[in-house]
Amino acid sequence: MTDLKARFRGWGGVAGMAAACALTAAVTLLPLSHGGADDLGSGADGRSAASATPAKDDGCTEPERSLSPSAANGPNIDAIVARGKLIVGVDQNSYRWGYRNPATGGLEGFDIDLARAIAQDILGEPDAVIFRAIPTNQRIPALNNGTVDIVVRTMTINCARIKQVAFSTAYFQAGQQVLASKGSSITGYDKSLAGKKVCTAEGSTAYDALEKNSFGATFKDKHDGQPGDEDVLTVSNQLDCLVRLQLGLVDAIVTDNALAAGQAAQDPAVELKGGKPFTTEYYGVATKLGKTDLVRRVNKVLDEYRKGAWTKAYNKWLVADLPGITGPPAPKYSAG
Repeated sequence: MTDLKARFRGWGGVAGMAAACALTAAVTLLPLSHGGADDLGSGADGRSAASATPAKDDGCTEPERSLSPSAANGPNIDAIVARGKLIVGVDQNSYRWGYRNPATGGLEGFDIDLARAIAQDILGEPDAVIFRAIPTNQRIPALNNGTVDIVVRTMTINCARIKQVAFSTAYFQAGQQVLASKGSSITGYDKSLAGKKVCTAEGSTAYDALEKNSFGATFKDKHDGQPGDEDVLTVSNQLDCLVRLQLGLVDAIVTDNALAAGQAAQDPAVELKGGKPFTTEYYGVATKLGKTDLVRRVNKVLDEYRKGAWTKAYNKWLVADLPGITGPPAPKYSAG
């Protein structure tokens, strides 16, 4: 562990040690707090579920369209009210979005504020929530096996995923971008990636993008079946990619620019490459398919959230690293 600590750049104290520990322990679905005290539930192994297989578009052109908002209760809302807690899948490693404050131990970030707003609307208390940390590749399984009610975790809405889970209207616009050391010869998502090792999170849209066009980069791990084989290029959580970049195990990361900006804020030795994102993506709140009343209720919360609370949260968490965003995406509703 001494060697690991010595090689970190731009990390210190609790944050640096937390990142180092991420390399030495498998990250599974971790329990977090009921707004305060720890919840002792557990979940599936982060490596047990393969990333979602991209589906054909089948005419899908606007996956971010969602159901019209409604304040009406239904069976899923009633179940949450009866329980007295909203169970939310979140990240605890994405700076500015969903992360543990090393000074207080509390969860903070843009997604955390939104999750509390949803709990406030359904249950009347922003702290009436159980947070459960889930790796990127466990977001869909956590919904489908009932581990969480909703996922608020920088989750991109796309045509493949709307066949697996239901989404709210979009609450943030992002895009894929490359993160690398400032002195790197990598210039963006282009031929400068040839021969480079690139890290992504399993089940992410970044991984899908590299599968379509890697520009000659290596982004898949090759195992020889030996005990102790470890994934270096494909990880459960984005923070693990930053750690690998800091340790010189990879040359670059491909991820959402919104997440990459937070990582760049944590480490002044890295930067976003390529000027602008090479995709346009929208984040949504995800629920299990068929939970119509919950989707409509979340959309009702988002309609109110866009009127002022969204800007307040953006100014608090994101404006320093993602300046120039004038507001949230306008909601799009499907018929019915």
